[in-house]
Amino acid sequence: MRIQKTFTLEESVLAVVERTKGDRSASERVNALLKRALELERRDELEREAALFYAGAGQKDRQEERAFQKASLRSLKRD
Repeated sequence: MRIQKTFTLEESVLAVVERTKGDRSASERVNALLKRALELERRDELEREAALFYAGAGQKDRQEERAFQKASLRSLKRD
C-alpha cells in the first residue's frame, strides 16, 4: 500500500537521488534508500543490545563457567 506524503529534502540529497535513480522514479529510489537505512538502523540496535547483554557477564558468571568446565573435565577423565 502506498500513501502519498510530503517530505522536505535537502537539495544535495535530492540531487544524489535524481542522479542515482536509474530507470526508477525518484519515489521508488527514496523508498529503497529508506528501507535500507531502516534495516541498518535495526541491525545497529541489535548490536548495541548484544554488547550490553555480554558486557553484563560478571566475575561470578565467569567463576561458575570455569567451575563447570573443571567438573566436566573431571567427569570425562573418570570415563
